Amino acid sequence: MARREAPAAGPGSRALVVDVVRSAGAISRVELAELTGLTQPSISGIVRDLIADGVIHETGSADSVRGAPRKLLAINPANRFGIGFHVGPESVTCVAVDLTGGVVGREVVPLVDDFGRRFDDFVAGLDLPRDRIEGLAIVAPAGRVPASRGVELAAALGLPVLVENDSAAAALGEFWSRRVSRDQAFGSVYLSTGIGAGLVFSGALFRGASFDAGELGHLSIAYDGRPCPCGNRGCVERYASTAATVAAARDHAGLSARLRLDGSIPTAYDAVARAAVSGDAEAFALVDEAAKYLAVAVTSTVNLLDLGRLVLTGPGMAVAGSIYARRLRSHLAATAHARHRHEVVVELSAQPRDAAAIGAAALVVQASIAPGHTRSPS
Repeated sequence: MARREAPAAGPGSRALVVDVVRSAGAISRVELAELTGLTQPSISGIVRDLIADGVIHETGSADSVRGAPRKLLAINPANRFGIGFHVGPESVTCVAVDLTGGVVGREVVPLVDDFGRRFDDFVAGLDLPRDRIEGLAIVAPAGRVPASRGVELAAALGLPVLVENDSAAAALGEFWSRRVSRDQAFGSVYLSTGIGAGLVFSGALFRGASFDAGELGHLSIAYDGRPCPCGNRGCVERYASTAATVAAARDHAGLSARLRLDGSIPTAYDAVARAAVSGDAEAFALVDEAAKYLAVAVTSTVNLLDLGRLVLTGPGMAVAGSIYARRLRSHLAATAHARHRHEVVVELSAQPRDAAAIGAAALVVQASIAPGHTRSPS
């Protein structure tokens, strides 16, 4: 079959090559040509530009069936950095990542309004070279930080500033740092006081017509169920979010008194989750019930999009993630429409509380070294 060749300088071809190198870890130019469908001259040109930009570097060699050993290419991690801020209900998590998505700095501070000063202080504290920082991304629940804030900050900082939904950013961060192939239909479930999802297709976040894709929490699992502020009924968020689980726990007088659930929702939920994994029967029953509801909504999403790999993340997965993972795996194995054709891999995030901040920083990295994937709402 004849290869379709994109221009060597085109952002699509560059993004494709970067994605393949990122997911492979180390790969030769010959293998790049085979996997991308680009010709050797195009690969040579793109690789030459990426090496000149410091994005990739040669790292050892591999034996070749014919001729001299092939030089291997890999992402050059410490050449550039992305900064991500996650605006949570009680604090701002600040993260810096290298080009592979590896975390090089982290700080949690009380809620702030002056993101410009927070950026300057964070970068100075890490002693990162300013000329190697590719930008800042601020992520939060949908609508909490307007896109106009990013425009103002970009002008003040003299750097690109992205504004994104936190659950979508978490998905991109998991995709990038896990070296997931762009050929996989990849998604993540973000459990917090609400429930979100992020979807990555062909290496790019799927955002939808109004940048609102991934509102998993407002998928109805009962047409006549509990009313939701969104105007719908039976939204899974009303049954399976951390806020819903805390509300159910507080309705159990004995459990509420025993666990002292009079604090904030994140604090109260962590207490319930810790009790659940420690063998408290009542707490386990509540968390497991929430996991059952979530499994129904996730299975519908998997059936609709034919996802092949899911990561469970967000603060709600930090303590009791194993309970949710077990329920989801069981439900998908029994009911997913494509279960006889492929397994849906369900994994737990290694850093669920920081996933959104890491994803924010990864958005910056992707926009810098693989342009063509990332854009912000106008």
